[in-house]
Amino acid sequence: MTKKNNPDRPPRSSEPKTHSHEERLRYQGKMLDEIMEWKRNDLPARQAAMPLTSLRALAATAPDPVDFVAALRRPGVSLIAEVKRASPTRGLLCKDFDPTRLARTYADGGASAISVLTDSRFFQGQLEHLTTVKQTVTTWQATSQTEPRSKAPAAGQKGGKSAPPRQVRPVIPVLRKDFIFDPYQVVEARVAGADALLLIVAVLGDHDLKGLIEETRRYGMEALVEVHDEAEVERALAAGARVIGVNNRDLRTFAIDLQTTARLRPLIPRDRVLVSESGIRTSDDVRRLADMGVDAMLVGESLVAADPRERQRKVTNLVWAGRRV
Repeated sequence: MTKKNNPDRPPRSSEPKTHSHEERLRYQGKMLDEIMEWKRNDLPARQAAMPLTSLRALAATAPDPVDFVAALRRPGVSLIAEVKRASPTRGLLCKDFDPTRLARTYADGGASAISVLTDSRFFQGQLEHLTTVKQTVTTWQATSQTEPRSKAPAAGQKGGKSAPPRQVRPVIPVLRKDFIFDPYQVVEARVAGADALLLIVAVLGDHDLKGLIEETRRYGMEALVEVHDEAEVERALAAGARVIGVNNRDLRTFAIDLQTTARLRPLIPRDRVLVSESGIRTSDDVRRLADMGVDAMLVGESLVAADPRERQRKVTNLVWAGRRV
């Protein structure tokens, strides 16, 4: 019997089991090209299923987005926790994957924002995961305003203390993390409930990058503009990026080094929000980022791959490390 291919399943790695350093670089350098080729081929079907005019009409009725920049500007190093099921290089990361449960864990742990992988073929994500996360954090925040408080004793009654003021939970913005190259995907993100989205400088030309940043803001969202080196920082700034994410993962070798953030920090003006991405696992890592002057950190694999019984503790530890600096 011939097995049918599942188009949403991450393709098996074709990287040779034994290979030279040069072969490894060639293989890994092609990964991003392969992802973008698939995304461009997939977009027409999405546009046919939901025309842009219909999508824009839905976006016009969506609730106002949450201020992503303000959420990351809080004192210390803020946490953007990621909802991520799998990766093309490591396969399945989260065996107990449940977007609702992850979102609640991150919110309870003190995350300032939540990132959601929405690519289906390579990361086993769905745009519906973002909508689920948005609904979860909206409900989580609303319960702080509706939960009953103990009543204060009536005048003249003995004993008891006055009821403490109800603590209002923060509003948590949600970011769409995907390989965005077309304005259609921006509107798609807004309709799904996104407050922000990722733009990767490495896959965009200067004209497209500037246009997508402007389109993102047209819908009240903000772009997290991802860079990997000095040239990309310069391009991001020229395009008007307000939130710049330094990915510590080398796109050619996949090696991770927090020093990438340290190296690029002097090039990024202090009036921009700086996010460090990839390779952040411990409180010591957070303190290193604080010393660099980082505003926020994006953490994914170390959280989703954690033992579910330990996940919230890991979130809380990162949050508190960021607040104590």
